[in-house]
Amino acid sequence: MSTTFTMLKPDAIANGYMGAILDHIIKAGFKIKAMKYTRLTAERAGEFYAVHKERPFYNDLVKYMSSGPIVAAILEKDNAVEDFRKTIGATDPAKAEAGTIRKLYAKSIEANAVHGSDSDENAAIESSFFFSMTERF
Repeated sequence: MSTTFTMLKPDAIANGYMGAILDHIIKAGFKIKAMKYTRLTAERAGEFYAVHKERPFYNDLVKYMSSGPIVAAILEKDNAVEDFRKTIGATDPAKAEAGTIRKLYAKSIEANAVHGSDSDENAAIESSFFFSMTERF
């Protein structure tokens, strides 16, 4: 088994999709190893997305990610990172495959409902940002 990290973003929570997205994740065969409902401050959002600090969208991303509550979670499944990327679909919901989380629940590239780690290394880094080892089941 391997793990990946996800965040249900402020747009998904505000639009009432939290339960449906979590259900979709579970039905796709992922086991939730840790989960928390929280809100990022602008400072914490900036830390999480520091890799994008020099990109033109960074300030808007930080503002958006600190605009409302999020759900952070560690998921477990064989081939977790790759399978979760398939489950959530393309960043642009207009290009996402039918039945993926972003096709079903995202509104735009910016408000794309959910984050998914892009590598095993980043999954570990992102998971550690939100969860200590004692918080994981």
